Amino acid sequence: MSTSPSLSLPPAGFWLRLAAAFLDLLVLLVPLAVFVSFLSVALHVSNEFLGLHPGQAPAEIRRLFGPHFVAWSMAFFAVSSALYFSLFESSRWRATLGKRAFSLYVADSSGAPVSFLQALARFGFGRFLFHVPVVGFYYLCADLLAIPFTSKKQSLHDLIARTLVLRESALTPFRP
Repeated sequence: MSTSPSLSLPPAGFWLRLAAAFLDLLVLLVPLAVFVSFLSVALHVSNEFLGLHPGQAPAEIRRLFGPHFVAWSMAFFAVSSALYFSLFESSRWRATLGKRAFSLYVADSSGAPVSFLQALARFGFGRFLFHVPVVGFYYLCADLLAIPFTSKKQSLHDLIARTLVLRESALTPFRP
């Protein structure tokens, strides 16, 4: 039985994955900012939005914007993030823009491309669980701390979804 060429590539380590995740967050903040801007105009709270200041209490923000503003914004961010990660990681690129910038890509446990549902499960176990009150922070810590201690540098969400994040060789040209 021959080894998949993908599996001969090194797994991506913690710092590269963190850098890619930070870049992906920046990418995702652009549509969120546009959505929040349009939502504030649609709900007639744009003046209150411009009056925000650092350290403002969450209860005061909810009072200013109404009960639905934060919920709609969070729902938009959750859905757009799920689609962003799942669509990009299951595409021919096999990576988000952040991962692509650092020559990383997602594969299943045998090195093959992941399906949309597998990428969605990977997202769900990785990023969505972080938002569960109280346990989310602890899950995130355990998820990230698993990377340096697993043989294939897998996070918990990679282990659950049976995926790998691999680093392309400098000699392997990228072909979308």
